[in-house]
Amino acid sequence: MMSERIGTALIVALTSSVLAAGAPREVIVPAGTVLRVQLENSVASDSSRIEDVVRGHLVAPVIVDGRTVVPSSSPVVGHVTQAIRSGKVKGRARVGVRFDSLTADGDRYAIQTRQWSRIAPSTKGKDAATIGLPAAGGAIVGGVIGGKKGAGIGAAAGGGAGTAVVMTTRGKEVRLGRGAVLYVRLDRPLSVRVS
Repeated sequence: MMSERIGTALIVALTSSVLAAGAPREVIVPAGTVLRVQLENSVASDSSRIEDVVRGHLVAPVIVDGRTVVPSSSPVVGHVTQAIRSGKVKGRARVGVRFDSLTADGDRYAIQTRQWSRIAPSTKGKDAATIGLPAAGGAIVGGVIGGKKGAGIGAAAGGGAGTAVVMTTRGKEVRLGRGAVLYVRLDRPLSVRVS
């Protein structure tokens, strides 16, 4: 009778562990986890529009407690949240992206990442050179031809020409080509089913 109870307990314990090992369970990926996303389509400040779809896939797996819970190459989908073209005189270009969907092992999950954004570099130094160099050149030529008065007229003419170029030229744009890798953070925890 005692051996019968021990045998029954052993069978129940073994059956429970086999069932538990094969059963899927929920794992929480914490907010703040960084996802490395490689873009599958390009995004640019001068050609993208707000709400344009952005597709990518994970470059590295998501690991929680030493276990892979989302494999690398899992697809992610998001949208453009900001697309501002650079201005001619002022206003730097910027582009923003946020991801809202992740597919892992055939299951699609709603995710929320922080916005990833980039601002184009300033062109102030280049603009100053575009105005200053023609002004200096005009002053030199004017000075040779007409003395001090000619130098003043040449500087004004050269500076005016340089200013015209700056006024009609846009600054740099932000462009992310296919294959660019973005580092985005989860804004809220994600519950993932793993087997």
